[in-house]
Amino acid sequence: MWADVIFVMEKTHRNKLSKCFRSHLKGKREVCLDIPDEYNYMDAGLVRVLKTLVPMHLPTVFSK
Repeated sequence: MWADVIFVMEKTHRNKLSKCFRSHLKGKREVCLDIPDEYNYMDAGLVRVLKTLVPMHLPTVFSK
């Protein structure tokens, strides 16, 4: 798996990810954003929440 950081919305998503891809997650950082999975694809509300929460976990990427 090529990602260094993997974001999930809910703990259930993290559990499913771990169950299916445990061997690929070694050395990867998993971040649960605790966002209820009740949004539609590309929902404007979800995009706003992601723009608020994700940068907190990637400070070096967004500080440039």
